[in-house]
Amino acid sequence: MHRLSLNDSEYLTSRGLDVMLAHDYYPESHQGGVGFILHGKRIATNGDIRLEPMPGQWSPVPKVGPRVVDRQTNEISVRMQYPDAAKDRVGFNPIEYPDFEFAYEIRLEPIADGFRITVDFDGAVPDEWLGKVGFNMELFPGYLFGKSWLAGASTGRFERQPSGTELEIAHGTAFVVAPECEESRTEFVSVSGEIALIDGRSLHNNGWFVLRELVAAGKTKAAIIWDVKPTQIPDWISAPVVQISQVGYHPSQPKVAVIELDINDASRPVATLHLITENGPREVRTLPLTEWGRFLRYQYLQADFSDVTEAGSYFVKYGGYQTEIFQIGATVFTTGVWQPTVEYFLPVQMCHMRVEENYRVWHGACHLDDAQMAPTDLNHFDGYTQGDSTLTSYDAFEVVPGLNVGGWHDAGDYDLRVESQADTVWGLALAYEEFQLDFDNTTVNQAGRRVQLLKPDGVPDILQQIEHGVLSIVGGYRTLGRLYRGIIEQSLEQYTHLGDAATQTDNRATADDRWVFTEENEQRELSVAAALSAASRVLVAYKPRLAKACLDVAQELYRARPVAFSVSRFAAALELLICTGAPEYSGFITSSCDEIHASIADCGWLVARSRQHIYDGGYRAQTIVMLAILGESISEQAKRTPYGIPYEPDIWGAGWGIQRFGFEQYWLHCALTQLFPIEYMYSAINFVLGCHPGSNTASFVSGVGSKSLLQAYGVNRAEFSYIPGGIGSGTALIRPDYPELLEWPYLWQQTEYCVGRPTADYVFIVAAADFLLNLE
Repeated sequence: MHRLSLNDSEYLTSRGLDVMLAHDYYPESHQGGVGFILHGKRIATNGDIRLEPMPGQWSPVPKVGPRVVDRQTNEISVRMQYPDAAKDRVGFNPIEYPDFEFAYEIRLEPIADGFRITVDFDGAVPDEWLGKVGFNMELFPGYLFGKSWLAGASTGRFERQPSGTELEIAHGTAFVVAPECEESRTEFVSVSGEIALIDGRSLHNNGWFVLRELVAAGKTKAAIIWDVKPTQIPDWISAPVVQISQVGYHPSQPKVAVIELDINDASRPVATLHLITENGPREVRTLPLTEWGRFLRYQYLQADFSDVTEAGSYFVKYGGYQTEIFQIGATVFTTGVWQPTVEYFLPVQMCHMRVEENYRVWHGACHLDDAQMAPTDLNHFDGYTQGDSTLTSYDAFEVVPGLNVGGWHDAGDYDLRVESQADTVWGLALAYEEFQLDFDNTTVNQAGRRVQLLKPDGVPDILQQIEHGVLSIVGGYRTLGRLYRGIIEQSLEQYTHLGDAATQTDNRATADDRWVFTEENEQRELSVAAALSAASRVLVAYKPRLAKACLDVAQELYRARPVAFSVSRFAAALELLICTGAPEYSGFITSSCDEIHASIADCGWLVARSRQHIYDGGYRAQTIVMLAILGESISEQAKRTPYGIPYEPDIWGAGWGIQRFGFEQYWLHCALTQLFPIEYMYSAINFVLGCHPGSNTASFVSGVGSKSLLQAYGVNRAEFSYIPGGIGSGTALIRPDYPELLEWPYLWQQTEYCVGRPTADYVFIVAAADFLLNLE
């Protein structure tokens, strides 16, 4: 057995086992404290002192101090304390801490057959807190369902659903988890007391299994001592993974399979490409392998088969690994790739409507009681704030009429955020305008509040979705005299509701109505102005009165603030210029070259678009210089990963940001082809559709591709299911270097759906690829 030792990334490691302490900072979503990865799977996390046996998303968490590393003893320690003043009733997602202050230190050190966790308290736990303060370790349920546990003479099984009324499943001084499974078997031994096994899902749907030891009376030094002994397979190495687009490739685009290897894997078996024929698979060729190098914790190879253009279904083999089937063909992006997002996901997210799919009702007509004005001086648990004024003629708790129309539920929850509404409208409008997406497979009846999936009604679905978004934005503006910030549930009990959206409130004007928040936020107002301007152009033939209202509101928002440069004002000015041709907008842009230059990383795509509408010679010359600098920066960043795009993984999945990068690359390429090769956009699409790090090569787009996210954090997550066309956040980073995409519906940082850019950018880039690759 290999003994653990410290590596340069400040965690304990040996072949097949990695143990981290406080590298992650997200305990509310199962990333923090002590955690370990065993044979390539994150078995346990959140090893820390907690005040509850089954903590939830808004439960108190400690303030984490600096990590101290002693390379002489291979020991890691971190000082923690309660409360965390930065979160206690303040900030985004505020937490309500009890009136109890204490501090402690967690130490991590190797032992002969695993590692030891020791917790030292500054002082003894007060009597009134005994039975409440304990050390928790969370175990990922998805790896344990159906497996057994042992606690002395007691044994049992990890069940798929919580059952019974007892808090504890079992207790003992030692637990063996999954003893029958060599890759997961782990023994937890308490030197300091007794461990209880608790099913955290009994209180929170998104809970995990919890091992917990209460802190004993009078204990300070070594109050908690656990020896954790994972079984380590001698000389274990992770299996190779071949990453490809789960949808496939157009014949004329680059095609590169990325092969992810354990850094100890020196073997280099042959990689081969196979075509599916009527007689079964046929090997087409051996693929040359290029050693790309080290990224995160893995070694990467690349296998280029760009010259393969024959239409058909293929797979790649590398040693014993075989990819899923993918397509090569001219119509690979034409059908069934962006369309599910428009024909399924967006309709399912539609608020204030009944949404049907043949025999199925996705949800009833919901939130028809929207909305009451939010109370003043409020810091809401989901990040909304209302100052000392409602900023409107409505008093706190007064019913605001006209808000029960239009809009999409934001994400895996049911609120309406104005930026999500606007970003969805803006992106869809640009996609419709640029690529004439007349796809129709949905019936939308606004007057009857009824949506029917898979039933064409003669109107392009994207236009109907844009209409639904602007009905909410413009309607709210006309009623309130300003934009709403958001419309959201009053209570945490309502917010955590899972099920039919129509049952979250009673649909009548009563005390359970959602609240509408307002704010002073110039940048958000200007972004909405840009979105409404774009919407006005594509709605003009379909809904001319609504189109005019969009343009009117956009101009009012633009002119309501002092004219100072920001990226949002640039965007609004550009969209209004395209709508009206008015010199006030072009003049603002051309006079802002210095500010644009300073912000080029954020507004390069706007600069590229502006060159199609502004012909001032001086301005155009300066934009060439700016964009050349941006192009060089992107080129350098793209070289740092084997995926051919700028990518810096973090605790949240990067898929949405990569889609945004692809969206911007389209405009940059169209403006200056030589500086911005379109391959960046294609690589972004490939990443989202499966060519991304980690052993789970699923497409982030549910139901799209041969393998995709089929358990996702949507409003349907309690069903362990998916909404076709929903785009998950994607592979996240377990800090500092482990990419993870779990098959589990309750990790929002990996699998949450969201409207706004995460939805609209995906539709845009896939439609753009189909358009560009099939230009005659």
